[in-house]
Order: sequence, then structure tokens, then C-alpha cells
Amino acid sequence: MTRMAGRAGRVHSSIARLAVILAVLACGWAGGSHQANAQGVFERLVMPGPLIKGHSDLEKKCAACHEPFTRASQSSLCLTCHKDVKLDRETQSGFHGRSLDSRQGECRYCHSDHLGRDADVKGLDRQLFNHALTDFALTGAHANVDCASCHKTGTKHRAAPHTCVACHKSDEPHKGRLGAECAKCHRDDAWRPAKPFDHAATTFPLNGAHAKVSCRTCHIGEIYQDMGKTCVSCHAINDAHLGRYGTRCETCHTSTNWKTLHFKHEVATKFPLRGAHAKVKCAGCHKGDLYSDKLAMTCVSCHKKDDPHKGQLGPRCERCHNEEKWRARVAFDHDLTRFPLVGRHIKVKCASCHKTKAFKDAPRACQACHEDQVHQGRIGNTCASCHSPTGWALWRFNHDRQTRFALTGAHKGVRCHTCHQTRHATKVALPMNCYSCHAKDDAHRGAFGQACEKCHATTSFKQRVRRR
Repeated sequence: MTRMAGRAGRVHSSIARLAVILAVLACGWAGGSHQANAQGVFERLVMPGPLIKGHSDLEKKCAACHEPFTRASQSSLCLTCHKDVKLDRETQSGFHGRSLDSRQGECRYCHSDHLGRDADVKGLDRQLFNHALTDFALTGAHANVDCASCHKTGTKHRAAPHTCVACHKSDEPHKGRLGAECAKCHRDDAWRPAKPFDHAATTFPLNGAHAKVSCRTCHIGEIYQDMGKTCVSCHAINDAHLGRYGTRCETCHTSTNWKTLHFKHEVATKFPLRGAHAKVKCAGCHKGDLYSDKLAMTCVSCHKKDDPHKGQLGPRCERCHNEEKWRARVAFDHDLTRFPLVGRHIKVKCASCHKTKAFKDAPRACQACHEDQVHQGRIGNTCASCHSPTGWALWRFNHDRQTRFALTGAHKGVRCHTCHQTRHATKVALPMNCYSCHAKDDAHRGAFGQACEKCHATTSFKQRVRRR
């Protein structure tokens, strides 16, 4: 009886509790302002445990995640909030889209919620997780990278970057200048060395010696884009011409061998290089800019400073010289000058009269070449009045005709210097009276004046002339 009484009491107690619950539910279902409170009381009574911290604000809103008396629509309610997961499942991307179980299964199969504020409902096992089911399979060196290197604390795993530059931006030596497609040149098993790069696919194929040049030789500072394509953009610092010949290096040089020239002066210009000119270096003539500083084609335009004639023979050097050898013996017609070579002058060496290379400096006066050691300037500098180039000793002078003082009588045998005694005389003319020469011989000592010819004749000084 006692057992039956105890069992009956427990039944009555359970029925009483159920009656209370039904009464509360009845009040809620009856409508009115007490419905929400009644539902909240019921849900709190049946809730298996506190929600996680991320869902704590839904603890009084069970309907946000649960539909009463059914579990079929629970996942759809989850995806209403977790739109990113819903998109993954629809597009079959990310872990929830690539994994068949995650894409088709219910969310509650992997995630539970009523485990307390600090519970980890992700259920992620880092050691067993298959990263190949994500959008970024771990291949090559990535397979050994610690998870925390990509998945930063406090961020969702799905927020981890998928591109190379997103992770390696701080280590990227190109500073973004080559874009974000690192896989074009690098592999994921080892960052270096880079993949072979086909430079022919660019606008600057590597030909000749360029094919052997290290990348860093041209791409200084890891600069690959907007590179200059002209020779001077790389070789300006090695330009032996210092920019004088412009920027079109390919006019003379090739990429095969920088020192091998292919420029043909006789074809590309109006000045063929012949003779000694063919051996002259470019800089020998082209002192300035090759394109803006056009050179004249006359000899004197280049050889003016070397002209020993100082321009006195004019600019037409080719009249005497040739391109083969500047100092070669040349034919020159001296008769075309103002000093024709006649007589013994024909045999005289050029240097005897032309003391310098400026040939026109040579004087034409006799005394300039012939030192007057006989007359010593007593009869002036007009040597040609008596002498001829045929022979110095063969002289001719007619005193009677060429002067106003005819030599008569004893004067005919008198030597020139007897009367012309002043050396280096500035004026050869002498007085024509007797006394000017015979004053010292005047026996009268001037008593009879200076008109000696009144009593004397030129035949003999002692012979007196009788005057009537």
C-alpha cells in the first residue's frame, strides 16, 4: 500500500507540473500581450544550455534558429544569417561548397550551439583537416606552412587570402611593379629560382649578346615594367661618344658585338672615306653632335688648325695635297705666282726661300734672301737694277741713261763705292756738283768757289779749261 501511495504521489506531482505548463501555454496561445512572455518561459524551460557568445543575442529568440516541432528547416534558418556559407554551397566553392557532406548535410551534424558561451562549435581539427576541400589547396612549400601564418587570430578562416601577393606583399621584391600574378614566374615549391622567362614574348627580344646578360644587369632595383627599349636607356653610362652621336646607336653598332661597326660612310654620307681618311677614328672629325653638328666637306674645315700655310694658300688644299698622304710631293707651278722662278732660282730648294710653311711669307725682294756683303747698302736695295737671276756676277747698269749724272772722262773708270760711300743709305741719290766729292782735293781751299767745272774738265783734274 505504501508503494502504491508513493507511486500515486509521483504521478500526481507530474500531472500537476504538466498542468502548470499547459496552463502557461494556454495563456500564451490565448493571444494577447502575454504570448511572448509565455513562449520565452517555455523555451527557457526546455533549452538544453546557454548559447555560444556569437549567438548570445538570440537566446530569447529561439524561433530565429528553430521551428517548433520540426528540424527540417533548421539549416535553412542557419543559412538565412550565414549568407556567405549559403553562397558557398550554391556555387560549390569554399569548404562548405566543395565538401559533399557540408554541402548536402544539415548544419547541426557538425555544429551545435547550446554548449555555453566559450564553447568551440567549429569542431575544426587542424591536424586532420583536408585543405584540398577549400579554394586553396596546400601544394609545394605551402604544405609545411603553419596555419597561423595565413589564418590570423580573430579572423574567420575563410578570410585567409588566396593570392600570392596577399601573403607575400611584405617580402615581394618587385614592389607590385610586375602585378599580382606571381605564378607566371615563380613556383609554390620554391620561390627561387624563378621559372624560365620567355623574353621573346615581350616587345624586346633578347638577341646577340643580350641573351647572355643577367636579368639584374638591366632590371636594376627589380624594375621590369616601363623599361626603356633604346640602346642609350641601358648603355648611356658606357657611351664612349658622351652623347655626341645621338641616341641611334644601332646606326653603327649591333647587339652581337658592340665594337664591331657596320656603318658604311661611303653609302650613308656624301663623303666617302678614302686613303688616310679610312683609318681616322670617328671622333677625329666628329667633335660635336653627330646629327645636329653637320660637317663641311672641305679640307680646311677639318685641317684648318693644322694648316702650316696659315690660310695664305686658300682653302683648296686638294690643289697640292691628296688623301693618300698629306706630305706627299706635289707639283706646283711657281710661274703662276707673283714671283716666277727664272735663271738660277729654278734650282734653288723651296726651303731656301720659304723659311716657314706659310709660303706666302717668303719676301720677293732680293736683299731679303741675298745678304749684301759687297755693297753693304751703299747703292740701295734695288739689286735688280744691276743684277739678274741668270748670274749674280753678270750685272748691267747704264749710269748715263738710268741717272741724271752721265759718267764722262775719268769718271768712267771710277768704282761705284768711290762716290757712293754711305753704307745702308736710305737714299742713293748724290749731289751732282764736283765739290760734293772733291772738296778734300781742292787745292784752292775754296778760294775760287765750288764751281770747279768752270776751270776743270772730267778728262783730268789737272787739265784746265781756258774760258773766253
